[in-house]
Amino acid sequence: MPLSKLIQYLDDNDKKYVVIKHSKAYTAQEVAASAHIPGKDMVKAVMLKIDGDMKMAVLPSTHQVNFELLKDLLETDDVELAAEDEFKTLFPDCEPGAMPPFGNLYDMDTYVAETLTDNKEIAFNAGTHKELVKMSYSDFEELVQPKVLSMAEKQM
Repeated sequence: MPLSKLIQYLDDNDKKYVVIKHSKAYTAQEVAASAHIPGKDMVKAVMLKIDGDMKMAVLPSTHQVNFELLKDLLETDDVELAAEDEFKTLFPDCEPGAMPPFGNLYDMDTYVAETLTDNKEIAFNAGTHKELVKMSYSDFEELVQPKVLSMAEKQM
């Protein structure tokens, strides 16, 4: 069960959270609407290949990765969006595209959009397209210890 690994991790670290079940939804914005969560509080995990290595970028559902900015910040020209076929085996306990934003649970570097650091709470997919977890951003940051970057821009 996808949710169990995440819940066990949160429980082991004495973090408060809420699990919300919702109707099946595939995009972060659909999930936010289905669960009645503001788009800025619903985060998505975007998989990137940076210098050939798989990395996780976490940003609000209302934003997208600014690839040129990210290239400048990381001082590389090799940043691209990963195809689902390239990363789905890295998350064997998750439905494709529903992985939680905890790259550390999958031995993966995690970058978080600086704009999220202003959030009191965040919500995210919990490994399925029917469940999400809501928790404080500060607890998330403490557990994941992501690299915070100004890499996202609002979607048009």
